[in-house]
Amino acid sequence: MTETITPEQTGGRDQDFLAPAARLRGAGIGALEELTDLERSERLARMREGSLGSIHSWELVTAVDGPGTRMTVFLNGCPLRCLYCHNPDTFLMRDGEPVEADEILRRIRRYRNVFKATGGGITLSGGEVLMQPAFAGRILAGAKAMGIHTCIDTSGYLGANASDEMLDNIDLVLLDVKSGDEETYKRVTGRELAPTIAFGDRLAEKGIETWARFVLVPGLTDDPDNVENVARIIERWRPVVSRVEVLPFHQMGTDKWDALKLEYRLRDTRPPEPELVESTRAIFRAHGFTVH
Repeated sequence: MTETITPEQTGGRDQDFLAPAARLRGAGIGALEELTDLERSERLARMREGSLGSIHSWELVTAVDGPGTRMTVFLNGCPLRCLYCHNPDTFLMRDGEPVEADEILRRIRRYRNVFKATGGGITLSGGEVLMQPAFAGRILAGAKAMGIHTCIDTSGYLGANASDEMLDNIDLVLLDVKSGDEETYKRVTGRELAPTIAFGDRLAEKGIETWARFVLVPGLTDDPDNVENVARIIERWRPVVSRVEVLPFHQMGTDKWDALKLEYRLRDTRPPEPELVESTRAIFRAHGFTVH
């Protein structure tokens, strides 16, 4: 595997990395050391202390998971069961591969010049990154010590797991506000909305830059009243919200649901028409946000 990133590669996805949509059960950790010989008890102890994590995959991307060229690491484990999830193979922590935090940090160090040249950095995603707070905290602290821009992609549902020390090592949060009213949020995720709002309030109090994200699903999250409610929630964090991203629903995860023999309830849902995407973005613009 080459360690050289060419100008052509920094314009898109590095071919040394496989997109998550192509993987099942942590099959995309090429070049990272797998610790499959560890005893279960030792493995759990090391995960609790943060020296070991459960990893689904990783990739190098440009302008997808934050600014610049980024190394995005997908962690396994998530408390939500979003109907539209395109990575259902990250639901369970046990389905990931055990990888040492030091190995991730060694990999990050190799790309420091790429990150510096492109204004990029690392993004911890999932799954839900805050399912593994000790591991995530160690990666974030190590990256910050190298002067690398750090980001987490989260629903905020487990925001209470993020210590103040962890937040001090985060430059940007991609916060997914999945719906604006309790009933819809529960239908989408199986969980409650309040923890996401509480985490967003905390980010605003600490002055951490936030990109708010909203997945637009026809017949599920697209009701204008729901979108208005999302916009009002995000208004609470206006001083730190530098952009709002409206992400159109897609069917790219269908095969994963089938392979995992999970019931996929949005099989007949079509991606939103361009007019619906634009009218939804217009709602957020009307609230004064920069919208993508």
